[in-house]
Amino acid sequence: MDLRLTGKKVLITGASQGIGAGLAKAFAEEGCELVLTARSVEKLTALKAGITDEMPERSVTMVPLDLTEPGAAERLLDAAGDVDILVNNAGVIPSGSLFDIDEAKWRAGWELKVFGYINLCRLYYPRMKAAGGGVIINNIGNGGEVTDPRYIAGAVGNASLMHFTRALGGSSLDDKIRVVGVNPGPVNTDRIYNMLRKRAKDLFGDENRYGELESTYPLGRPAHVSEVTDLIVFLSSYRAGYITGTIVTVDGGIASRRSII
Repeated sequence: MDLRLTGKKVLITGASQGIGAGLAKAFAEEGCELVLTARSVEKLTALKAGITDEMPERSVTMVPLDLTEPGAAERLLDAAGDVDILVNNAGVIPSGSLFDIDEAKWRAGWELKVFGYINLCRLYYPRMKAAGGGVIINNIGNGGEVTDPRYIAGAVGNASLMHFTRALGGSSLDDKIRVVGVNPGPVNTDRIYNMLRKRAKDLFGDENRYGELESTYPLGRPAHVSEVTDLIVFLSSYRAGYITGTIVTVDGGIASRRSII
């Protein structure tokens, strides 16, 4: 399937690892020009080297910065310039109950993920409109649908981003812009295994029993990174040209398991 993404300029936040790094490789394989941002210079450098070693003709620009710092979003815009596709992916909201997550941790998690996404949309939407169109993908997470009290800050933050995406994307096609949200469930990255170990320690008193929790997932595993990145690449393409203002969930059906027991 030809996605017609060759030559498109893609900005990916949180690009140094996990889904972000997978997205960088997936868009590079489609012939896109990449702008990658994250906090870690070392990880970005390694990612860029891996991509350009395999695809020497590919343009990869690194913009190492912390998006929670004042003025960081504007500095990113200055460094990246106009883009065809913005993928908001940066941010980890801490897990825990209302009484585990104090105000400082709660605000820090939202500053990067919730307000970080909103700020970049605010900056890039008018530029995309002036350029004749574009695509914004918000990688959110199914925590906004599952609403686990042991992930309360993430549940509420993700739910707000879901409604933000729908609100912005509902009329954005009038400006030739599509705004779409993606809600991955558990994904095979370091983060999910860190969370499973923490949950196993809380439940069983032994973090090494995390496999018992993993086995309860659909197919007995988290999603492969490619099962999320392939979807995002497709949603960024012209073949998804009538999809906007909606959320696509990739969690093996977890959020739809409404069993009463």
